[in-house]
Amino acid sequence: MKQLFYFILLLAGFSSVHSCKDMLDENGDPLLDLNNTGGLNGPRALYREITDKDTLAEYHYSGLLVTKVITDSASITDIAYSGDKISQITFNGFLDLDGNGKLDKDSVSYTQLFTYGPNDRLDKVSESRSVFRRPAPVPPATTPGPQTLLAKTKSLYDLIYNASTAKIDTIIMKNGPDVPGQPLMPISYTKTAYSYLGDNVSKVVKHYGPMTGTMNAPVFGRPTSKYAFDFYDYDTVISPFTLLPSAYKISRLMSTEFKDQESHILSPNNPKKMSVTDLLPPIPTPIIRTTNYNYDPQTYMTKGYGVNYIYKPF
Repeated sequence: MKQLFYFILLLAGFSSVHSCKDMLDENGDPLLDLNNTGGLNGPRALYREITDKDTLAEYHYSGLLVTKVITDSASITDIAYSGDKISQITFNGFLDLDGNGKLDKDSVSYTQLFTYGPNDRLDKVSESRSVFRRPAPVPPATTPGPQTLLAKTKSLYDLIYNASTAKIDTIIMKNGPDVPGQPLMPISYTKTAYSYLGDNVSKVVKHYGPMTGTMNAPVFGRPTSKYAFDFYDYDTVISPFTLLPSAYKISRLMSTEFKDQESHILSPNNPKKMSVTDLLPPIPTPIIRTTNYNYDPQTYMTKGYGVNYIYKPF
């Protein structure tokens, strides 16, 4: 597990400000201009998350369903449905796996399958993941070779809900090597616990550690890393992430071990302050980020933490 300064870099990466970008969607339809005080009336969809340097995410739709997310020029998430529920998410591209605020050069491909339990709540997510690396050139060659398979893993996520509130209480992940023809033998785990203030996520505590045993009889070792992510001072205005499917948002948080600093995307409102704390001794001072939001007349948030949110009409 990387040190806390990686989180500093990650959080600092959102400190830029939006400059004017193309204000048409992929169909050529006009988007909500952030400088237009008239806002957008009627049904809307989240189309882009954008800074002055990059488009962090661009959402594509089929009817009312988001079916594709482009997160950089070479990374694509495809979303499949069974009825109106997400059944599968496939990602191909690049991620910040080590949490240093930059996309890794290793490419990643994973497929997540979604299982729903009572009351049509998301119950389990199973994932198969491959990581590819381009080997260094072997002299006299001067260019790297083609990307080759570095590692294959399997993960199983169990979602546990609070019986009284029906909100997510804990997500337990078991991970191990993907060995063809053999069941998953987990070697590591994460446990992520959620606390709420009203409907908003107020705190997330995540443990990382080794694991032995089997899937049916797991033995959780002592945590090797433990982090707390706190979210404070929520406004009463609508989060842009309320327009995205909850299963996609959970998948987004599962994409890397360092995504939990985005757990506020599960909330209906927007936190004005966030912090990250390494909970293992010696415990440092929390790293705190604050923002002042911009909103449109229809009470949707349009800018915060250096990210602008672009909407389009449905």
